[in-house]
Amino acid sequence: MTMMKLFSIVVLSLSFFTVMGQLPSQDILALLEFKKGIKHDPTGYVLNSWNEESIDFDGCPSSWNGVLCNAGNVAGVVLDNLGLSADADLSVFSNLTKLVRLSMSNNSISGKLPGNIGDLKSLEFLDISNNLFSSSLPAGVGSLGSLQNMSLAGNNFSGSIPDLISAMASLQSLDLSRNSFSGGLPVSLTKLANLVSLNLSHNGFTGKIPKGFEQMSTLEKLDLHANMLDGHLDVEFMLLSSASYVDFSENMLESANSEKFLQRISESIKHLNLSHNRFTGSLDGGAELPVFENVKVLDLSYNQLDGELPGFDFVYDLEVLKLSNNRFSGFIPNGLLKGDSLVLTELDLSANNLSGTLGIITSTTLHYLNLSSNGFSGNLTRMLKWGNLEYVDLSGNRLTGNIPEATPQFLRLNYFNLSHNSLSSSLPRVLIQYPKLRVLDISSNQIDGALQAELLTIPTLQELHLENNMITGGVSFSSSPGQSDLQILDLSHNKFNGYFPDEFWSLNGLKVLNIAVNNFSGSLPTAIADMSSLYSLDISENHFTGPLPNNIPKELINFNASLNDFSGVVPESLRKFPSSSFFPGNSKLHLPTSLPGSTTPPAESSKKKSMSTIVKVIIIVSCVVALFILILLAVFILYIRKSRSQPEYETSKDIRARPQPVSSAPVRTTDRGGPLVVSAEDLVTSRKESPSEIISPDEKSAAVTGFSPSKQSHFSWSPESGDSYTAENLARLDTRSPDRLVGELHFLDDTISLTPEELSRAPAEVLGRSSHGTSYKATLENGLFLRVKWLREGVAKQRKEFVREIKKFANIRHPNVVGLRGYYWGPTQHEKLILSDYISPGSLASFLYDRPGRKGPPLTWVQRLKIAVDVARGLNYLHFDRAVPHGNLKATNVLLDTGDMNARVADYCLHRLMTQAGTVEQILDAGVLGYRAPELAASKKPMPSFKSDVYAFGVILLELLTGRCAGDVISGEEGGVDLTDWVRLRVSEGRGSDCFDATLMPELSNPVADKGMKEVLGIAIRCIRYVSERPGIKTIYEELSSV
Repeated sequence: MTMMKLFSIVVLSLSFFTVMGQLPSQDILALLEFKKGIKHDPTGYVLNSWNEESIDFDGCPSSWNGVLCNAGNVAGVVLDNLGLSADADLSVFSNLTKLVRLSMSNNSISGKLPGNIGDLKSLEFLDISNNLFSSSLPAGVGSLGSLQNMSLAGNNFSGSIPDLISAMASLQSLDLSRNSFSGGLPVSLTKLANLVSLNLSHNGFTGKIPKGFEQMSTLEKLDLHANMLDGHLDVEFMLLSSASYVDFSENMLESANSEKFLQRISESIKHLNLSHNRFTGSLDGGAELPVFENVKVLDLSYNQLDGELPGFDFVYDLEVLKLSNNRFSGFIPNGLLKGDSLVLTELDLSANNLSGTLGIITSTTLHYLNLSSNGFSGNLTRMLKWGNLEYVDLSGNRLTGNIPEATPQFLRLNYFNLSHNSLSSSLPRVLIQYPKLRVLDISSNQIDGALQAELLTIPTLQELHLENNMITGGVSFSSSPGQSDLQILDLSHNKFNGYFPDEFWSLNGLKVLNIAVNNFSGSLPTAIADMSSLYSLDISENHFTGPLPNNIPKELINFNASLNDFSGVVPESLRKFPSSSFFPGNSKLHLPTSLPGSTTPPAESSKKKSMSTIVKVIIIVSCVVALFILILLAVFILYIRKSRSQPEYETSKDIRARPQPVSSAPVRTTDRGGPLVVSAEDLVTSRKESPSEIISPDEKSAAVTGFSPSKQSHFSWSPESGDSYTAENLARLDTRSPDRLVGELHFLDDTISLTPEELSRAPAEVLGRSSHGTSYKATLENGLFLRVKWLREGVAKQRKEFVREIKKFANIRHPNVVGLRGYYWGPTQHEKLILSDYISPGSLASFLYDRPGRKGPPLTWVQRLKIAVDVARGLNYLHFDRAVPHGNLKATNVLLDTGDMNARVADYCLHRLMTQAGTVEQILDAGVLGYRAPELAASKKPMPSFKSDVYAFGVILLELLTGRCAGDVISGEEGGVDLTDWVRLRVSEGRGSDCFDATLMPELSNPVADKGMKEVLGIAIRCIRYVSERPGIKTIYEELSSV
């Protein structure tokens, strides 16, 4: 009996120690260690499940969420899409000796790839994409011999790819996209014999694409887009590759043959994207065999390809064809539109030099058609027989005639853009019959007649652009607009009249309303308060009367009611807007300037009156004394001039500074300890004396080697204007005419009254020069300052075009945009002046750059961020409310107003007033100064765009962050690079904070400032991406406003 009890105790003890030996296992300890790093688990998927109470006795916690077991071992950890926030130590997973799958994509997990990652000998699948991991790729990845799929995409990995990656013999899919990897592509990648898919896009890889990819028989996908790869496109790869998907877009690749581009490509290639490169040559192979016979998707947009388009006669599988922004000429091949044997669904030929008339489109598969910005002419009568399209963009051509009335086949049409043509007649009623129409843009044509009442109540319509036409009559509704989804309505610059109907304000979803420059009258209905979504309202230049409503929606951020006949007091809810929102015009409208309720006691009032009399006496006496002193001074100056043998001024009436001898000077060093800096702006500003002179490549290279103007030269760099001048540069605004301006002086509003003779007598101080002329500060007799831009001879358009364009800017009034006041048109070619508000104390450049002449102490981070938001707001107004790009954005055209550093953009839309040659020269100078977008450099007829403005704004953001000038050539370990490349390199190396201005370093100790600078750096990098990746200014403005 005793022996039996003893035996039972021994058995129970052995069982206890056996169980205790299994708990906790090595695998469980590793998972619990990983759990410690989890800071936030919004769903509780891990934190509520991974606990010791739920451990199984076989050594693997199979009941834990996301844990997969096999034979008592952890075989998989799958934690995708959980929103986890964690600081992970991945080295703990090296204890999971049987781990086959590790996947935790789409979270916010930070950490590094450990050096011992090679210990995961059984790992076959690794996906940590779209997280916050950083560090370089450890050489230990080469020991992952069983790994078949590795995705590190969407993290912050940096450095180069180790050569040992070739040892990953089982690897089939490798995705390192959207990181900050750099360096050249190693040849070892071509040794991965089983690789099926390779994605290295959106990194900073440089150099040439290595040879050997064409020999990889298993490779199906090769994506290298959005890097900085250069060299010639490998003809052998294009001919022999077995890949079906090839994307080399957004690099700096060039053609191997300058005459014929892509003579043959492999039959295996189905998807080919070579857009946004530097390819040249033609596609027309004449009688040769077809090149793209097996391709399904072909994108060659944003290159420099020219010649006529090939026939595409034997291309039976082509579904998507994008050839936009090249230099193609001639006609559209008939085969592309007839669809006899094609399955084409998307065709983009925009921004080329194509011409001819638009024929019949019989293709039943074509859904997307973009032929904008070409030279197509004729009418749209053949549109009656077009196929079943969803997206049609024919804007920016030379189309004439009317819009056909019978187009019932457009049952799927959701985007229809015919803007910037010469279409006439009235709007066809058939437009209201398109059941899916979302965007309709017929702006900038010659449309007349009345506006159909049903057009405003189409249930699907979100945007309606009818500005810059000749539409007449009133605005009415055929039914209640309650079901309308209209968000943007622009009826500006037409001939509408009558009252504005009350039903209009029931468009509850409307966000932007522009009815400026029409003949509307009456009072505004009080129901405007119901438009709760409205954030931009422009009713300027009409004949509205009565008081302004006091219940304007609080969400309103842009408002303009100037040049009307409103009366009464501006409601308090509208006083947040500047006076330019109400004036000029509205002579009976009062804008209170003092705080509500402030009164002056009677005693104090009488005291002020007596003080006022004393002040007047003092002023009169002072004026008499000052006049006497001025007379004596004038006599003295006359005596000195007559006594000199050589006059100090030349007798010519031209205002121009005398060029001084230019001597070489050493390259400037910075106080940041390292890179040497030299400005290219010196070279630009010193060449504007001659209309025909443009900076040559040799001169720009001279900047790199240390040549720059002497600081004693009159053309040395000045932060304010690009030039420096002595007091001798004060002169009169005279021309070669004997004593005065004798042309016509026109003002765009009634706030200034001035004659040409009075303007010619105004003392003028040179502010700066640019490619299109010289700017002066003119001081009028009444003490008012004006900024006068004297356009250089030959850059202005003919008078009729010039006047038509400049009048479009008459009502531009915004706190972050410099207002235009008028223009002068003289009898000779060189007498063209543009008058605008003078903003003091100076430009952003004069406060930002650490150079002689800088105004005031270095700008703080708060000031820089405010300037960035102000500029973005001004651009958003130009882009969104005025539908025009700035076109000439740079730091010297950002003016800072008064002590609060309110930023305003100046010199906007000058390309609309200039000839093509003048526009080209302006863009060339922007390139030398560092603000030109890459797509403008690649275009034969460059024209500023919204996206090129975003690029220039991104450069200004980099200037604000770094304190450096965009035109500086920075010399360091990488050689001479410009500001954008210098920042990109630092960011790709994980050293983005090293770019920040040294004067901002003390502020980095503030977590808010540190976070803000890094966020703005990220926004700036996005702004200077290739055009297809750049966000719009509205997005940028919203993001900056939330920093």
